[in-house]
Amino acid sequence: MYVADSRSSKAPVAPATAPGRRGAALRAAVPGAVVALGTVSLVTDISSEMVSAVLPLYLLTGLGLSPLGFGLLDGIQNGFSALVRLAGGHLADRRGADGAARHKAVAAVGYGLSALCKPLLLFAHTVPLIGAVIAVDRTGKGLRTAPRDAMISLATEPEHRGRAFGVHRAMDTAGALLGPLTAFLVLRLAGGPLLADGGERHGYDAVFTVSACIAALGVLVLLLFVPNRLGSDETSTSTPSLRDGIRLLRLPGLRRLTLCAVLLGLTTVSDSFLYLLVQRQLGLATNLFPLLPLGTAAAFLLLAVPLGALADRIGRRRLFLAGHAVLLLAYGLLLSPLRGLPAVLCVLVLHGSFYAATDGVLAAAAADAVPADQRGAGLALVGTGQALARFACSLLFGALWSAIGGAGALAWSAGALALCVVGAAVVLREPTREVPS
Repeated sequence: MYVADSRSSKAPVAPATAPGRRGAALRAAVPGAVVALGTVSLVTDISSEMVSAVLPLYLLTGLGLSPLGFGLLDGIQNGFSALVRLAGGHLADRRGADGAARHKAVAAVGYGLSALCKPLLLFAHTVPLIGAVIAVDRTGKGLRTAPRDAMISLATEPEHRGRAFGVHRAMDTAGALLGPLTAFLVLRLAGGPLLADGGERHGYDAVFTVSACIAALGVLVLLLFVPNRLGSDETSTSTPSLRDGIRLLRLPGLRRLTLCAVLLGLTTVSDSFLYLLVQRQLGLATNLFPLLPLGTAAAFLLLAVPLGALADRIGRRRLFLAGHAVLLLAYGLLLSPLRGLPAVLCVLVLHGSFYAATDGVLAAAAADAVPADQRGAGLALVGTGQALARFACSLLFGALWSAIGGAGALAWSAGALALCVVGAAVVLREPTREVPS
């Protein structure tokens, strides 16, 4: 049975409201399709973050992988996603026999592919096999990201996109918050060690099994409750080619935004490396390592909606740059003489604030610069550039860590990030006319 409404889910723009009608205005600004997609992301992120929370420790401590080797595997998570993101955006923009774009269908394939990978971790006991499973999982993520964000932008009026993406990212981050906690509880209930001595792995098998079941639930929610058609997708009859998608870089606003996303991505240390640095500098017990992402996720969850609304008011590009300045503060605090739990909590809060100010805000800014019938391809271009840059950063950071240590590698990254923030501010300084939606 198909539950989702096949009609347009774009909500009309609400007029200025009195305080007693703010709830209705918020519902108008955030359509039901966005909430449904947020629910899918919430459930899927619980599944994904259960695995992500324990995998770094397992690889470095249990299997004895070097930081450079871990940088390669960590980069695969971004690199494979980037390789298929353009294809996912292009396929989502193509029209079916009914004239509708295929955003939902392509997103469903991506979510389904990632869900199928979770049980495979039960049989992957070596680094190459784990790397292959990660690659397939990230392929699914690459397929689904642009269609999902395109559906959010098409379902929402332009003036409310920052808030809508903030709501989606808040729900997504709720899953990121619950994922590590769920993994921690599953490990406790399973009674398995954290492989600090390379011993038993039945605790991890329990994590992978529960993760697979939750991922399947996310696919089911997508199929049942997300509409097939959203906003202007109903009336557009064009079928852009892949070459047309690449030509979107001729748009000045999208080209500058993509350039800045690449520059800043080259100096953004991956979450896994950041958590490893925090854990080692603080000296946390290994069984507490899965809880480190909770600080980041909590700050992201609390700030995603208000910062998304702030981006609608002051400008999305401006807030995007400010978010990277906040990340620079986190690096500086981690490199400072300050130690102890308060300092680490501050780092995690700043890290979450960075994501709240940049993740959904970047997608909303990209949607402003791309026509509606090529929304998937345009968002994919920006996301691919950023993902490839972060892939390169993971490789470089892993090599630097192996050569000069984690603190030295972070110091170099912080200096490069400061330069890139200044450069991005210059590139984005010129005002850009937004493409009508």
